[in-house]
Amino acid sequence: MSIRATSRTLGVVLAAGGSARMGRPKQLAELDGRPLLAHVLAAAADAPLDRVVVALGGAATEVLDRVELGPAEPLVVEGWAAGMGHVLASTLAQAGGDWRAVVVLLGDQPLVTGRAVARVVEAWRAGAGPVVTATYGGRPGHPKLFDRRLLPGLLRLAGDAGARDLVAAHPDWVHRVEVGDLGSDADVDVEADLARVGRMLTTTTTTTTTSSNGRQP
Repeated sequence: MSIRATSRTLGVVLAAGGSARMGRPKQLAELDGRPLLAHVLAAAADAPLDRVVVALGGAATEVLDRVELGPAEPLVVEGWAAGMGHVLASTLAQAGGDWRAVVVLLGDQPLVTGRAVARVVEAWRAGAGPVVTATYGGRPGHPKLFDRRLLPGLLRLAGDAGARDLVAAHPDWVHRVEVGDLGSDADVDVEADLARVGRMLTTTTTTTTTSSNGRQP
């Protein structure tokens, strides 16, 4: 049996929030000609994930109408306003399936790259875990990977803390992987964030293009 067959990964994109601080569905806010959520889904599609689901709640109908989900499967979460912990637990319960690790991404972090996800997954496949978290200059962020043996605890999550309390209670479980050289976990909560992330995206794209077109002396 292949390593891939025994180490299937599930990607979960959390995009169920009501965007109260922005005042409009931030999943649909345009960034570089695409909805914000589309950037995260593209990163997930570019990562070594065997299956990707996207958790929807607030503005779910509009998102399904206006965002190209690609290979991601939409799961609409009832009671999504209860918070991120509830959304993650509900999504995992709905997803079911035969996976060995789940990778959690946030739908409002468009600068997280597929390569960053890959680095986290590769660390887990090399034996790290049961929790692997991306770090940015040493600061923990997303994506976060959870080995399947933590599923019972994940299914008990509630409220808005997500898996933060579970991880904090067991710091010895956590393996950190630096990905700050591959992107940013800057998130979008208000209009000013959208403009800031747009500038970061433009700067990153310009730098990458210049580097790829450069010639050795």
